[in-house]
Amino acid sequence: MKSSSKSKRVDDFILIGRVTGAHGIRGGVKIHSYAESMALFAPGEDLRLTMPDGAVRTLTIQWAHPHGRGIRLGLERVTDRDQAESLAGASLFVPRTRLPDLDDDTYYWFELVGLSVYDTDGRLLGRLDEVIPTPANDVYVVKGEIAGQSNEMLIPAIGSVVRSIDLERQTMLVDLPEGL
Repeated sequence: MKSSSKSKRVDDFILIGRVTGAHGIRGGVKIHSYAESMALFAPGEDLRLTMPDGAVRTLTIQWAHPHGRGIRLGLERVTDRDQAESLAGASLFVPRTRLPDLDDDTYYWFELVGLSVYDTDGRLLGRLDEVIPTPANDVYVVKGEIAGQSNEMLIPAIGSVVRSIDLERQTMLVDLPEGL
């Protein structure tokens, strides 16, 4: 199951990253990206920034470059280090309409996080809280309560385990392997 975006959604805007700090003296910003590709950071496209205090700004991308595990961006009207530093902590959103369509049985993380996860016996295991990407396959972190105790379960996101996903009902059915 492919996943291309992290888990928060504000109206029809999808969280694709956050500003971690300034880069250089000309207003560049460092981004921790939740997207699988640089395509969402194309020059000329708008980003909606939600600041830690809740203020919202829309800025146009001037340039974007991969940098280590993150991305460096130049944003319109951000021309010096002080302006760039003032954006630290901002969450970056794009309209959902900018996300590419996915193949059948393929989902974005934000569509999965929050689903109620049930086993094949109909027992509620908890809610999908997080998706961890690994080289082999994604891993779903399911948190819930079993016998009155908080529980966390790691479930491999593979077809033999994840039997069905119903986005309308907000449910996932899993067939857990022995020992899980």
